[in-house]
Amino acid sequence: MTESPVSPHHLPLPRVIAVANQKGGVGKTTTSVNLSACLAELGYRTLLIDLDPQGNASSGVGIETRGIETSIYDVLLNDAAMEDCVEPASVKNLFVAPANLDLAGAEIELVNEMAREHRLKKAIDQELDRYDYIIIDCQPSLGLLTVNALAASEGCVVPLETEYFALRGLALLTQTIEKIKGRINPDLKIIGILPTMYDPRTVHGREVL
Repeated sequence: MTESPVSPHHLPLPRVIAVANQKGGVGKTTTSVNLSACLAELGYRTLLIDLDPQGNASSGVGIETRGIETSIYDVLLNDAAMEDCVEPASVKNLFVAPANLDLAGAEIELVNEMAREHRLKKAIDQELDRYDYIIIDCQPSLGLLTVNALAASEGCVVPLETEYFALRGLALLTQTIEKIKGRINPDLKIIGILPTMYDPRTVHGREVL
């Protein structure tokens, strides 16, 4: 096991970061995969949690999602330990808690679970000593899976397409984050809005930026 450059206990917070936006196609998975891989290449033990049923973050780091026996679905709904579903990725120091299509039904199934908003946080808390950073790739909605991610995170990165209607959606996401901060997770904060798909040639793109 490679020594991390800094002890995880001395790393600046936040160490658990959700990459969230309820709009699809804005670069959440690309951001999650690249951020995780860069942290791993810097020598930090990094866990990428895939919370999107499409499993693109998992396959993006070299995991064949169809063949996995234990996924993040089992952690959320079958009380599996996070360590039982974690797989090493194709990048040194990078590990992934993969998702597959089982996760598609999780939103409905979570409704009847006790402490349903805290299922992911409970699992992550048991893993914090194993990793320097934990990055959560959220699905494009503000349902219970994303609420679980935000309840478990200290920081949220919002990839935002530099387009007018995307800005309007940001207001809804900000309201959701404020509600979660007030009711569930007082440590949560937006640590950055990441402009994506920016075209500097257009007035519109420059204005949104």
